[in-house]
Amino acid sequence: MTAVPMIELWRGGMLESAHLGHAVICDGRGAIIEAWGDPEAVIFPRSSCKMIQALPLIESGAADAAGLSDEQLALSCASHNGAAIHTERVARWLDDLGMSESDLRCGPQMPDDFPARKGLVCSGIAPCQIHNNCSGKHTGFLTLTRHLGAGPEYIDASHPVQVAVRAAFEEVTGLASPGYGIDGCSAPNFATTVHGLARAMGYFAAARPDGRGREGAAARLVQAMMGHPDLVAGEGRACTRLMRAMGGRVAVKTGAEAVFVAILPELKRGIALKIMDGATRASEAALTALLVRLGALEADHPVVADLLTGPILNRRGIAAAALRRAAGFAGC
Repeated sequence: MTAVPMIELWRGGMLESAHLGHAVICDGRGAIIEAWGDPEAVIFPRSSCKMIQALPLIESGAADAAGLSDEQLALSCASHNGAAIHTERVARWLDDLGMSESDLRCGPQMPDDFPARKGLVCSGIAPCQIHNNCSGKHTGFLTLTRHLGAGPEYIDASHPVQVAVRAAFEEVTGLASPGYGIDGCSAPNFATTVHGLARAMGYFAAARPDGRGREGAAARLVQAMMGHPDLVAGEGRACTRLMRAMGGRVAVKTGAEAVFVAILPELKRGIALKIMDGATRASEAALTALLVRLGALEADHPVVADLLTGPILNRRGIAAAALRRAAGFAGC
């Protein structure tokens, strides 16, 4: 099977762009409920799998030993904007560990948050690693590193932290990973299928807060994400806006190159999708369509209009184009 049309852009009554992809909805046991394209397409989940990468942080006992809060657990799953609410919390977390920015291995990044970016530019200060959108995940890695008494190069695939991450990743996806690539933050990113990623999200969706071991860890991470959508991404971001729109009942997480996942505990459903051309706009629209299809998001909510159904305005505020679900996708 090949990728199928999922999202289209129409302008002047003509099809201007078509975004093809793969999507899978799984139940809590990992069975496919619905699928579009090829469920067995192999992808890099990129940052969409951060909640999987955070499982060893809790399972090992490191999170409790360090007294981590739900805010810190949410940051461990985050691709944040580098706003003050993110960087100040990461800096305090590092300080609590007796570590500093230099212990991170994610690299510096100019923040996407406008006030933070403006503050750096106007002061002539270069961004540091704490501004990196993955600094929360990496501080989680450092927390686990300290707990294990392991060496400082926690991003090496052979490091105990990444060995634990890979084991958890393969177990919740139900597949041996065919390999890994190096992510934008320098950590290994293990490949899996779209079905494998959706199976993992289904596992998180069905996990009970009172469950033992991994199940309790998964539920705890989901609750942290749903409780702190502003820390998982930031103002103006699709992840934060969608989670707020659903009132803390669903966790969603984007990944680079147009991967998106959702965890729906009330329905015990997990979603994973990949837009093959890497267009984030299309992945946001596709996930929105699937959330509406499952009844988790009201079709008339303003965020649906912004991400999927509303007009695309030009710089003069004139409706110039529109996104549409492709025929056959998500009920269209």
